[in-house]
Amino acid sequence: MERIYDLIVIGGGPAGLSAGIYAGRAQMDVLIIEKSEMGGQIVTTSEVVNYPGIKEISGHNLGEKMREQAAGFGVEFLKSEVTNMDFKNEIKVLETTSGTYKALSVIIATGANPRKLGFPGEAEFTGRGVAYCATCDGEFFTGLDVFVIGAGFAAAEEAIFLTKFARKVTIIAREPEFTCAKSIAEKVLKHPKIEVKFNSQIVEVTGDTKLRKAIFKDNLTNTTWEYKVSENESFGVFVFIGYKPQSDLFKNHVNLDSQGYIITDEDLQTNVKDVYAIGDIRPKKLRQVVTAVADGALAATVLEKVVEEKRETLGIEKEVKEQPKTSDVSEEKTQSRFLDEGIISQLKGIFERFQSNIKIVSVLNDSEISGNIKEFLNEISNISNKISLEIYKKDENIELEKKIELDCTPTIAILDSNDNFRGVKFSGLPSGHELNSFILALYNIAGPGQELNEELKGKIKAIDKKVNLKIAVSLSCSLCPEVVTGAQRLAIENSNIKAEMIDIFAFPELKKKYNIMGVPALIIDDKHISFGKQSIEEIIKKIK
Repeated sequence: MERIYDLIVIGGGPAGLSAGIYAGRAQMDVLIIEKSEMGGQIVTTSEVVNYPGIKEISGHNLGEKMREQAAGFGVEFLKSEVTNMDFKNEIKVLETTSGTYKALSVIIATGANPRKLGFPGEAEFTGRGVAYCATCDGEFFTGLDVFVIGAGFAAAEEAIFLTKFARKVTIIAREPEFTCAKSIAEKVLKHPKIEVKFNSQIVEVTGDTKLRKAIFKDNLTNTTWEYKVSENESFGVFVFIGYKPQSDLFKNHVNLDSQGYIITDEDLQTNVKDVYAIGDIRPKKLRQVVTAVADGALAATVLEKVVEEKRETLGIEKEVKEQPKTSDVSEEKTQSRFLDEGIISQLKGIFERFQSNIKIVSVLNDSEISGNIKEFLNEISNISNKISLEIYKKDENIELEKKIELDCTPTIAILDSNDNFRGVKFSGLPSGHELNSFILALYNIAGPGQELNEELKGKIKAIDKKVNLKIAVSLSCSLCPEVVTGAQRLAIENSNIKAEMIDIFAFPELKKKYNIMGVPALIIDDKHISFGKQSIEEIIKKIK
């Protein structure tokens, strides 16, 4: 029978994961579709201190705990992008880059992305000094001055985080005072490395390959002042002025307000029956994790009864799923340094699905990171006999180095069952946020791989020229994996394309060569550079 889910959630942030937890616990058949990393915007937050019951936790860890909890209730996850939908009938249809999925109900939880201010120089210097994620890009500004634009929660919290790296942080706020909680505001005002300029705004930034000058305005006196760096130095501008709802995809399917937020009733249902919207995608006075998870809980609870009645009315039988097995923790105990017991258990399930064997090859040097890579790869290869591992020192296997087109050392490459190089390399340690990218590369080369719709396959196959893609990343960047997985999938599907993930902090010479001050940075044929999140479709457009 054709699979029809009880509920499909579009978006894997706190709201979507909360909906999954409540719906899964109610034994609903749930699929969460997320195009980037589970956890949403919260994973870019270095520190969460206002979530009830948890004194302090990183945004990444909070998102991961929510995902694990949802998985424990049988929720399924799909890393894919929704491209179209049909909400007109009782059975809702979603078109994705991985195929078509159907459900009796849908929850939209796509959240919001950081707003851009639009001042002169903002677009030109994004990735070269202008940034929107302190966790992702803060380290680039070690020992430099940084300006934070904004007066809300994000501006205050990220300004404190940036003091770990920056020489000095100056907050530029249009408002006469902070708009966040007083406790946070007081912490900022007392910080010895932070200066706050209220009633002020940024006017313009200029420079060459990096930021060199900024002009600011005092709105009370109507005068401007200039910040200019000394020779060979730069600075950073981090913009935290709120978020733009990610609702463009839905504007012809559900009602939006004038700001682009999805309108809902008190039960969070849109104007379309059995289609709900939760979290930052809808109008609300407070946009915090606690309100997002509350939305998810409410929508899932309402839908529990709605879906049950709907199945009965339509005569659709529910697919009986096996309950998640609880593993014997004593059998899973390991001395692994990079992979904990939970991750190893998950990877076993993934590797068992491999259709063919694969080989990981690595060329190392005497650096500390090479030692870490060797240990990491041994942990990976020990999980499954479908993965073989070969490790060499530089110049020890010249033939292999030619095959994988070795540029940087240390490097990891993946060969298929016929010993063919499939165009995917990782220069650096694929841990942190890039662990998922690495596992997806193994899965897509070994097969069966993630599904791709025929239209997207056609676009990939149509690229008939040689293309070299480098993706500069930071392992703490939650925005990077989408670009990495998209680029490596292009390489796997088209032999004209090569894709290499580069940990930019492991190769500082490349950071200098390309004047990179932010990640992710997509470098095409060593010439064209673009910054920020990019889908596989967007990468294809840039290649053409």
